Amino acid sequence: MSDDAAPWLIVGLGNPGAEYAGNRHNIGFMVVDLLAERIGGKFKAHKARAQVVEGRMGPPGPANRRVVLAKPMSFMNLSGGPVTALRDFYKVPLERIVAVHDELDIDYPTLRLKLGGGDNGHNGLKSMTKSMGADYHRVRCGIGRPPGRMQVADFVLKDFSATERKELDWFVDRAADAVECLVAEGLERAQSAYNG
Repeated sequence: MSDDAAPWLIVGLGNPGAEYAGNRHNIGFMVVDLLAERIGGKFKAHKARAQVVEGRMGPPGPANRRVVLAKPMSFMNLSGGPVTALRDFYKVPLERIVAVHDELDIDYPTLRLKLGGGDNGHNGLKSMTKSMGADYHRVRCGIGRPPGRMQVADFVLKDFSATERKELDWFVDRAADAVECLVAEGLERAQSAYNG
């Protein structure tokens, strides 16, 4: 398969299970759920321990891309296994993998897109990088830092606050737009449009 024919693999990072669904740590799942809705797909179980939707994204014509949307069904700190298995199954080059994740070092609700880099202590990214290297795209959804002395782990595993929820739909929608722009038009265009 030529690289051109290879799909993009868009991975939302999160923890499986209803008790985690509204957590800050699960914003990646929220974004790929919205993308699945936009392309009219339903998630199905994949043998790689993930839920996937296959479809096409982008305007008709040459910018229309084959995509695989994925939610690893391992816990966050084990995301690398399912993502690597999906990469191998769909024969996706590393630079066509996009991780959508929460980011403590960016204020809520700000987005930043980048290619490669460190994991900033994010266990999902740490696991992915350990499994396949760091040169994949990231759509970083800012959640800000925990207030006061709250532990990071407690903060990311809490639901968005009532105040944050007022902007959450808009934020998830914008992150989904950013993913679509990245896939159709490339990183530089997406950065100039969405890096806030």
